[in-house]
Amino acid sequence: MPAVPKHRQPIINAALTLFRRQGFARTGLNDIVEASGAPKGSLYHYFPDGKSSIAVAAVEEAGRRVAATVAKLAQECGSTTDLLRAHARLLAGWMQGSGFRNGCPITTVLLELAPRERAVSEAGRKAYAARISLLRDKLVADGFARSRAETLAVLCTSALQGALIQARVERSGRPIEATAAELARLIEAERRS
Repeated sequence: MPAVPKHRQPIINAALTLFRRQGFARTGLNDIVEASGAPKGSLYHYFPDGKSSIAVAAVEEAGRRVAATVAKLAQECGSTTDLLRAHARLLAGWMQGSGFRNGCPITTVLLELAPRERAVSEAGRKAYAARISLLRDKLVADGFARSRAETLAVLCTSALQGALIQARVERSGRPIEATAAELARLIEAERRS
């Protein structure tokens, strides 16, 4: 029976935290080792291709976490507009709780590595596609045609990602909540017409 990968997940978790706080380039392997508590040899054992392979795993993990949050909200919320507002409240609270030091680990890594690192770009594409798919399905359930729902889901995802950056700069959750409220108004107006 193969051994359980004891240190792999702590390494990914540490990388997620460090990448979202200080970016990919400013995070060294020693930083990841120290934050994870894993032996340095574990880093090379689980990620023999180096820091970019850790970035791929971190983006994949962050994508799974975001998709799980959006999926849970989709089940709990009666409409896409409710989902957007609830997600915005979570994001604004998370940003405020970090003192606006943390960004999105997916975005921070992609801004530095895409498109030159294909594996990282592909992990990011899949992470965003999962979120967009969940929003699209919720919009379809709200009565939108699939093609229009896809376009609106891309808009919502892109706008909220931009709002996260703006919130960090302004040190306020207002851009996130204002963006979600405006997206909700746009969706509701289109749904009624």
